[in-house]
Amino acid sequence: MRRTRILTAVLALAAGLLAGTPPALAADSPKAALAADTYTWKNARIDGGGFVPGIVFNRSEKNLAYARTDIGGAYRWVQSSKTWTPLLDSVGWDDWGHTGVASLASDSVNPDRVYAAVGTYTNSWDPGNGAILRSSNRGASWQKTDLPFKLGGNMPGRGMGERLAIDPNKNSVLYLGAPSGKGLWRSTDSGVTWSQVANFPNVGTYVQDPSDTSGYASDNQGIVWVTFDERTGTSGSATQTIYVGVADKDNAVYRSTDGGASWSRLAGQPTGYLAHKGVLDTANGYLYIAYSDKGGPYDGGKGRLLRYATSTGTWTDVSPVAEADTYYGFSGLSVDRQDPGTVMATAYSSWWPDTQIFRSTDSGATWTKAWDYTSYPSRSNRYTMDVSSSPWLTWGANPSPPEQSPKLGWMTEALEIDPFDSDRMMYGTGATVYGTENLTNWDSGSQFTIKPMVQGLEETAVNDLAAPPSGGAQLFSALGDIGGFRHTDLTKVPAMMYTQPNFTTTTSLDFAETNPNTVVRTGNLDSGPHIAFSTDNGANWFGGTDPSGVSGGGTVAAASDGSRFVWSPEGTGVQYATGFGSSWAASSGIPAGAIVESDRVDAKTFYGFKSGKFYVSSDGGATFTASAATGLPSSDSVRFKALPGTKGDVWLAGGATDGAYGLWHSTNGGTSFTKLSNVEQADAIGFGKAATGASYQTLYTSAKIGGVRGIFRSTDQGSSWTRINDDAHQWGWTGAAITGDPRVYGRVYVSTNGRGVIYGDSSDAGGGGTDPTPTPTGACAVTYKITSQWSGGFQADVQLSNTGSSAWSGWSLGWTFPGGQTVGQLWNAEYSQSGSAVTAKNVTWNANVAAGSSVSFGFTGNWSGTNTKPTAFKLGDQSCTVL
Repeated sequence: MRRTRILTAVLALAAGLLAGTPPALAADSPKAALAADTYTWKNARIDGGGFVPGIVFNRSEKNLAYARTDIGGAYRWVQSSKTWTPLLDSVGWDDWGHTGVASLASDSVNPDRVYAAVGTYTNSWDPGNGAILRSSNRGASWQKTDLPFKLGGNMPGRGMGERLAIDPNKNSVLYLGAPSGKGLWRSTDSGVTWSQVANFPNVGTYVQDPSDTSGYASDNQGIVWVTFDERTGTSGSATQTIYVGVADKDNAVYRSTDGGASWSRLAGQPTGYLAHKGVLDTANGYLYIAYSDKGGPYDGGKGRLLRYATSTGTWTDVSPVAEADTYYGFSGLSVDRQDPGTVMATAYSSWWPDTQIFRSTDSGATWTKAWDYTSYPSRSNRYTMDVSSSPWLTWGANPSPPEQSPKLGWMTEALEIDPFDSDRMMYGTGATVYGTENLTNWDSGSQFTIKPMVQGLEETAVNDLAAPPSGGAQLFSALGDIGGFRHTDLTKVPAMMYTQPNFTTTTSLDFAETNPNTVVRTGNLDSGPHIAFSTDNGANWFGGTDPSGVSGGGTVAAASDGSRFVWSPEGTGVQYATGFGSSWAASSGIPAGAIVESDRVDAKTFYGFKSGKFYVSSDGGATFTASAATGLPSSDSVRFKALPGTKGDVWLAGGATDGAYGLWHSTNGGTSFTKLSNVEQADAIGFGKAATGASYQTLYTSAKIGGVRGIFRSTDQGSSWTRINDDAHQWGWTGAAITGDPRVYGRVYVSTNGRGVIYGDSSDAGGGGTDPTPTPTGACAVTYKITSQWSGGFQADVQLSNTGSSAWSGWSLGWTFPGGQTVGQLWNAEYSQSGSAVTAKNVTWNANVAAGSSVSFGFTGNWSGTNTKPTAFKLGDQSCTVL
């Protein structure tokens, strides 16, 4: 599967790659007064869905591990629940590119420290430079150093690494290998400042495709890994011997033996290959290097595995199979730190019939495979696979031997043996993290069990969302690479993605408003139809028929009663059909590539938008007429929707900073639009259940309002807005889609470009006609919860509930730490601490707390001795109930 996921403001296919970026931000407008609500945010569970190119175990603390993703941020392993917790949700709109993690390093001298090298693209698709993020609390919060060049978390070669490394003897020293010919960089102050290593002799030469004019495949992949030989230093003194991998087929590995003062090409190394990984077994003095003829993670036709004896300079080819028999490159390289003679590697680019994993227990002298042929095409596996926790990993496939379902994996560039447990191994694929906890069964001849080890790691790019008013489905999602899902329970992984057909990427979906059993979706597929229908609320699907010329999914709209459909596919003009698309006819009066939507009341009314013009059809999509509306965005970075229950009520969001940008409303079917003056920028609009006492549905938007970028809600048709997310929950770019839930007031579903489907629930269970402007009063209750704890540090969440009968217009909560704990960093409130006494006060946007509602804040802290919870809290002079 080709997993190139690129942020799209407008869906446009260029050179086989989906390309585009969100619009750049304008200067802040004068801030307006905003109300605030406290939301709880979760993922609609999919468990995985994206490429995990890096897994990093800390070498000094058991069970401390991290995973990096190409567009979806970084995660930390939580051993108690065997789940992953996201670490980069605080990345905001301006820095959306920092959700792509090019490399990650965990400090074995001080395990509380972790570093991430972030940046998604080195070409123009990402307008910003890369950065180094550093954390002293395991990723709970970060500080940032901007770099003078870009990084490529989602670029070719992203599975090589790690590019970022910490000196194991002097942990204030870090190295970073840069792409794009920017060289090798070093920090001597724990990642705060960086400078180029001027005497490093090679910035890399390899590019995947020099002819690619977009700059994506034609970028120099640069310096790809750094490995320290910790034996050549002592605690507090810099390590002297350092190995560096360079994307250069003739000069792939360099070494310094004087702490980076000088460098030389490692003598005797093979040529014709790129060194994807360099892993040092310090117990036996071997540097293992996994080679491929390509940069990956998709390509690679030949490979070798070499062992370098650090004491003698002897090279030994320890490839598991002869070079002539490879049709893949090697990567996924790991040494068992409990038993250093044990080495594993992957055939990362072996697409068919499966990936392969190799294991040696004698330093590479002999190898065994995860599976072998018995009598072709029959296979014998050393493992069993249990994907019951993520059953969609079978893809609903029933392949012929030697293929199997589920597959062992693909794009397997990351494989790591737990340095404290020889039985545990994890590896990343293009869709999940797999792992085992009985790996050594491999050596005894019995089977080991592979399961997904991915819960909590959500990495999908979301193109569209739809929440029907009735039926078994709570949510339909249109996703990149794995198609999308019908969620009947947001807390459970769906059994299967959409199938029959299974689009590689679903670009658009819709349901019939008054008959939600009728659902339509469109998407991309190498061969087969680009449109599919369901008549049972998305439980089962059947493919439609493509009109001539269709090359991609485009956008689609279902009539309010499901009697007809309008489709704007890629490759040809807008089409319409009655029934389920067995025969299509070209619509007239509307340009190709227009975005299409349906009126949610009148089954014959459809709408379109293209390049500043709004189009209306009253005959089921046969003919469209351009409306007289003016002042709309001239760009195609627009999303619009018609309100359920009211004919001709249309909301349109979008634009760009060099022209019209914002939110518009029409009550006459698009004949004219009024721009909302209190919304500076908006990129998506959606509707949800009306608040108690309100006659109009709740609006949700991803927007900039009052000078603040965020997710906003309005219960009064846009007259006032509530920001419902906070700075800790931003998820980079959220402009593709948003929708409220028509059945649950306050619930909103938010698209992300790599963090999956986010949904939020309000603490304001019923809402009001407008967002409240409360006045202060007394009674309160507090829930104090330690969410994570480690040696010397912890993270806690505090929920303060208004149990009185009147609203608050400001709050101040005080408590005393019984164990002398100290607050390190606190979010969603201001705080002060004197001795053991702490006071947390509201910030502007969460001052107002309605009766029966609550507000939450969190913090990281330090502790020694004991970390006992506080037993008493006061709201001013009023004692709160402790829950």
